[in-house]
Amino acid sequence: MSQIPTPELEAPVGHARIVYLGPVSPHWDVQSDFGDRALIDDFRARVMARLQLVPPHDPQFRRNRERVVRDAERERLLLEWDLGVPEDEA
Repeated sequence: MSQIPTPELEAPVGHARIVYLGPVSPHWDVQSDFGDRALIDDFRARVMARLQLVPPHDPQFRRNRERVVRDAERERLLLEWDLGVPEDEA
């Protein structure tokens, strides 16, 4: 009986760092250290669609952040956030 691999056990295929740029639009930048450029560019487009007009203090940000996290897990991307503040304040 074979076991279906779970995303948590598979090695990441790329990296994405989502950086908050500040209160003036565009609020976000997506950077990458490694991974297929097309995969990262497609992920960047989806992130920007979800976060483009949503600063971190907006209530919609939490919902959209969770969607971005799930998207990164599906794509097997190592995800990092840089909100400019300690994580517990975000």
